[in-house]
Amino acid sequence: RLLLFVLSTVIVKADDWGSKGHRATAAIATNYLNKKTQRELEKLLGEETLVVISTYADEIKSYEAYRKYGSWHYVNIAPGLSYAEAEHNKYGDIVMGIEKCKDVLSSKTTSKSDKVFYLKLLVHFIGDLHQPLHLGHAEDKGGNDFQVRWFNDGTNLHSLWDTKMLESYGMSYSEIAENFGSVSKDQYKELTKGSVLDWVTEGQTLAEMVYDSAEIGEKLSYRYQADHIGIVQEQLQKGGARLAAVLNELFG
Repeated sequence: RLLLFVLSTVIVKADDWGSKGHRATAAIATNYLNKKTQRELEKLLGEETLVVISTYADEIKSYEAYRKYGSWHYVNIAPGLSYAEAEHNKYGDIVMGIEKCKDVLSSKTTSKSDKVFYLKLLVHFIGDLHQPLHLGHAEDKGGNDFQVRWFNDGTNLHSLWDTKMLESYGMSYSEIAENFGSVSKDQYKELTKGSVLDWVTEGQTLAEMVYDSAEIGEKLSYRYQADHIGIVQEQLQKGGARLAAVLNELFG
């Protein structure tokens, strides 16, 4: 399951789902968009696709004008607290970011250019919400300071869950989406139940499981991959299905 990174009180630099994970999430979502949503998205995006825009929020990170959106990629909630109980980041977090995007996209007075911008952010943030260490601990930057070894290379827990396990398949994003992204109508209904806050609570639990899955400095390899890759696959499914559900609610 994609590591959700929970940061609400401190701005912490964090990587999110690697580009492959974001593109796979977007590709999965396209399978569950209704016809009206597809038409409305085409009006906004033209020839661009959800897959193309899914990495936009990462691509603009280094520009000074967009740094104010940096904290919207994650949220930090202390273990044992709910989002409502936690002290919130004054610069915003992933929950605030998603709600802002939804508000802009549902407004009848927002300009097309603003809607396109916030649509691009929304697609990315729903992906981030399903990367488990975007709901991780502030003190280790969502697992970025949790050092481990992946086979013979040094890395960190965040990077491992963000990209390295997924990359080990040697598949393209479309192959990942095709092989792991299909769900039945009943599964879709089950996966898309609840609100963004429910998904955050779910992600908190998952993040703690990820932290408990390894020791600092531990060498991880085939066994770890076999034990946990199913979670990554499931989070991609959830992220894709839920992205589609949010877009259908906004545009369908």
